[in-house]
Amino acid sequence: MTRSRPWLLAVLLLAGSLAFAAPATTQWLEAPAEGWIDVTIYHHDTRSRFDYSREESPIQNQGHAVATSLFLTGAVGLVRGIDLWLQLPYHRLRFDDAARDRVSHGIGDPRVFLRMGPAALGLPDMPVAVRAGYKSPQGDFDVDAEVIPLGEGQRDLELLVELGHSFYPRPIWAMGWVGYRWREENTVLAREPGNERFWHAAAGVEWQGVNWKGVVEGSKGHPWRIQNIRVPTSSREIVQGLFSGSVPVGPGDAGAGVRVPFRGRNLPSGPAFFMSYFLRIGG
Repeated sequence: MTRSRPWLLAVLLLAGSLAFAAPATTQWLEAPAEGWIDVTIYHHDTRSRFDYSREESPIQNQGHAVATSLFLTGAVGLVRGIDLWLQLPYHRLRFDDAARDRVSHGIGDPRVFLRMGPAALGLPDMPVAVRAGYKSPQGDFDVDAEVIPLGEGQRDLELLVELGHSFYPRPIWAMGWVGYRWREENTVLAREPGNERFWHAAAGVEWQGVNWKGVVEGSKGHPWRIQNIRVPTSSREIVQGLFSGSVPVGPGDAGAGVRVPFRGRNLPSGPAFFMSYFLRIGG
């Protein structure tokens, strides 16, 4: 898959970012008319990748992939026990190799999530939720092999179960989710990405005036079908860690951190850095 179109590494990088871009706030759902806005900027500059055998190696043909992505994510409570999330990405993707340099920038594929907790069924409110998501293929998708597309050209559907816990009065919390992503066929290219299982586990503590957070997360996909042929070596997977800190700045919280992949398959390797600003609205 990446052998014939090496710039696709940059697109896979953006896809990996999309899988984990939603900020982990809490499993307590937002009250009606209350919510939050988060702006996060990721930057990943790499010359290496995890190949189909899970070995880390240089990108072929002296390849160099750079992805800078801004994610604007917001959530609002609709009714008691149900809230709505919306995420809009903007990407600047660059891939250089011995042949030429390529750059694309613009809006990517937006995502929307509907989340429901026990209170929606008249049960006691608890930090447990079920979240359903939809990724719309709105980002510019060009079939030209020399143009880096800003979207994947197909729809995704997701279903997650979330759970959280606070150790109050100690300033410690833990949360996580597990989910499944159904990926439809890209009919333009006759390419069907494999469905994926994914998970996320996080813990945080307030110490020395800083809110520290550590995350371990991952995903594992099924093989892709290309031109109606199942390609066993095409499945992608990743396990990575994130470490970040945030402090109050103005009406919200400003944060920064690093994301480091531990192992993977058919995805770029190397660390990514990010900065964020989180603002709560209402309440």
